[in-house]
Parts: sequence; C-alpha cells; structure tokens
Amino acid sequence: MKVINSIPQALYLSEQVKQGEKQLATQHAITLYQLMESAGQAVFELIGLLYPQCSALLVCCGKGNNGGDGYVVARLAQQAGLNVTVWEMETVERLSPDATKARQRWLATGGNTIKEPPIKQYDLIIDALLGIGIYGAPRLDIAERIIWINQQKTPIIAVDVPSGLCSDTGSVLGEVVKASQTLSFIGFKQGLVTGQAAQYCGDRYFSFLDVGEDLSQITSPSAWHVTAAMVLPLLPIRSRVGHKGSYGSVLCVGGSHGMAGAIRLCAEACARTGAGLTAVVTQPDNVLSIVTARPEIMAVGWQEESNEVYDRLAWADVLVLGPGLGTSPWSKALFASCHHTDKPCVVDADGINLLASAPDFKVNRIITPHPGEAARLLNVSVADIEADRFSAIKQLQQNYGGVVVLKGAGTLIYDGETLWVCTSGNPGMATGGMGDVLSGIIGALLGQGLSLVEAAYAGVWIHAQAADLCAQSGERGMLASDLFPFIRQLINPR
Repeated sequence: MKVINSIPQALYLSEQVKQGEKQLATQHAITLYQLMESAGQAVFELIGLLYPQCSALLVCCGKGNNGGDGYVVARLAQQAGLNVTVWEMETVERLSPDATKARQRWLATGGNTIKEPPIKQYDLIIDALLGIGIYGAPRLDIAERIIWINQQKTPIIAVDVPSGLCSDTGSVLGEVVKASQTLSFIGFKQGLVTGQAAQYCGDRYFSFLDVGEDLSQITSPSAWHVTAAMVLPLLPIRSRVGHKGSYGSVLCVGGSHGMAGAIRLCAEACARTGAGLTAVVTQPDNVLSIVTARPEIMAVGWQEESNEVYDRLAWADVLVLGPGLGTSPWSKALFASCHHTDKPCVVDADGINLLASAPDFKVNRIITPHPGEAARLLNVSVADIEADRFSAIKQLQQNYGGVVVLKGAGTLIYDGETLWVCTSGNPGMATGGMGDVLSGIIGALLGQGLSLVEAAYAGVWIHAQAADLCAQSGERGMLASDLFPFIRQLINPR
C-alpha cells in the first residue's frame, strides 16, 4: 500500500470522500471492509517506515469506521511481533458493521483490549477515535481520552484526521489530538491544509489505497493544492530580445510617515520578481531613503495638490496599493486618487483597511487580507474567519470581486470559481514586512502577463517557498528582506 509524504493536488470535502469511496469500491469490485483493511495496512506500513524500533503499541479505537481501521492496525502489528493494546470504548456494541468485523478478527488472534486508561508505557500511540464525520465538539468520554493521549510523551499517528479536528474547515471543535503524523486516505481532506490543521496534524502523509486516483472522475475536487508543477510553467525562459518594456511597469503606492520601509519592501520585491520597471508614490520625506538604498526604484513624493499620481497611473500597467499607506487624511486622499483605476490592481495592508470603510466590487483586483483585515472587510470577528476560512474567502470574493488571497497558515486563494491552498511557509514569516513583499511579488507577476488568479497563487507559492528556503538557517530572526535572494532563485527555474 503506497504511502506518500506529500499532499496531492486535489483536495476534497469529507462527504465527497465518504460517498466517493462507496462508488470506488463498487467500480473496483471490492467491499468497504476491504478498504478498511487497506487503510489499516497503510498505517501499519507507516509505522514500519517511521518507527522501526517500536515494540509497544497503543491503539485507541472509537466506535466508527475510524476505530475499525485501528483494529486492523492492531492485528497487523501484533502479527508482526509488536506488543499491542487496544483501548476501546465502553459501547463496543454500537460499532459499525465493518468495525465490528475488524474487532472480531482482532479478538480472534488473541488481541488484548482495555476500556480503562492504560497504565503501561508505549512507544507509539495510534489515534483511531474519531473520523471525518464529526461537526461538533467530541463527547466527554472521547474528550477525556484525547486529553490523556496528549498528556503522554509519546509519538502519535492520527488515522485519517486528528480526532476532534474538523476535516472540512481545519477548525478546532473542542479537544483535539495533537498528532506527530497524520495519514489521510483516498481523497485528501481540505481541512487538513489550513487553519489550525498545521498545529495538530504534524507531518502529513497520504495513501490512495489503490482506488483514490479515480476519485476525481466521480466528484470534482473542492480545492486544489498549489505545487511547483502548477507554478513553474508560468515562469518560462525569457525571450532573448525582451526589454524592460516587455515585463511590465508596476506602480507601488504607500508609505506614510514612519512607514517608508513597507513601500520599499514592496517595491524591491516587485523588482526582484522581474518587473521591467518599478515606481513608487509615497510621502516626500521617504523618497531619498528609498532611492539611496535601491536606486533602481523610481520614487516620487506626493501631496494632495500634485498630479504626479495621475501621471504615474497613466504610465503603469499594474498598481499595488496599500503597503504602509496609513489611514491619515493624506492616506485617504491618495487612496481615493488611485482607487478609481481600471488597471490590474493589488490592494494590501492599509489599502484593505480603507477599502473596508468604503466597500466596492471590482473584477480586476486582488485583495490580500490577513484574518484581522478579513474580519474588518466582513464586519465579523477574527474567530469567525478562522472557524471556517473556506466560507470566509468565498464571502469576501462575493462581496468584493476579483481574486481574494486569505493569508495565514494554509493561505487560500479564490477567484469565484476555484479554490487553491498553499501549504508552504513557516512561522518565521510572522514578522513585519512579509505581507508587503507578497504584494510586490504578485504585482510583478501581473506586470509580466499572468492572469489575476495565476499571479495570486504563483505569488503566494513563491513567497512561501522563499521563506522555507530562508528558514533553513532558522525561523527566528527571519526578516522580510531576507527572502529576496531566494525569490530570485525561485523565479528562475532551471
């Protein structure tokens, strides 16, 4: 049973997988119980791969088919010579039919089951308590077991999904198993790639169980995982006769008093991502510092009586609006002067905050809110956003149009038709200026001819991958400007 240490491109809702596996079993002339055996075999193979020295195994089984997978794992491990204990629920008489069969086979091989909390020490714990079909907080008896599991200083493999985590949204429903690894089956669940999932899934593994390759023929994926295979074809080798006019003129607008760094980071990211020409409109006091540090950027100061911004808008192919813009009267006037443009536009940072105060709908715009900004755009709480990031981004796109990038762990991209998720990135990105760099990258890609949605998902991936390369020297202390060498490396694939 092939187990892969990567997330496939196609992502699904739990109900799609549940219904799809029934049809797949029929197509492949196998039973659902045989799929349960395959799932258990895949987990057992992962144990051998990751924990070859494991000799004492605890398998925590619930009453659903997830618990059935656990009984299969227990039987296979015991047959291989491991010392195995199954911690099962009091209500084993309520097991699903297939799980009952798996339990009977476990008992028939002399399997040991307990119903009280274990007192022995184990090398590894298998979480097979709850599967993908939960939509509320675990019951008290399950919650108590989850608490016990998390208190052990023992590695944990979660079967399909960490118990207590919503496999559709990635939200925490109550107590949640904090797994070391999660092995998902047949169709990778979209909730395992965003929200709180990174905190609880650990390293994510996947197995098609020899049938899942056909799932996309039965049901369309609910979302797509952004991978190098999607991005690199958008970055072809440049024409030998190309010139600076071939690769876009990008105008970056922002940088109020004390925030010159934000617009400088945005503009340099734009230039480093390959824009032909990059210009900045900012506070007059910022101009000298920008052009001194990066003379390739054309920077001009703006006051309300100046026509400079209109001249630059006429010159530009693409507008990036908002990094360091602020919300002062100067900021609002500059925002109003730019926001009327019908050119491709990226709105970020304070541009989003000003948009929230005067909402409008545009088809030719990318907005890049983090959860706090998204909450302001929708007039809800951050908790509401994080409870269901998929629903939040769809509502943002419905209200504001264009393409929406909802940043965070598992950044989402949505154009009104298709959802993408980027799982690259790391906690080192939690520092000032990272969002400014992202908006500059996206602006540059727009200038080079990518569509709005291509620029959005490619920009997010390049930004996150650059941060992951940078983090090889450590996550703490990473600066937004540290990404520039890696950005250049990524946009020039060999």
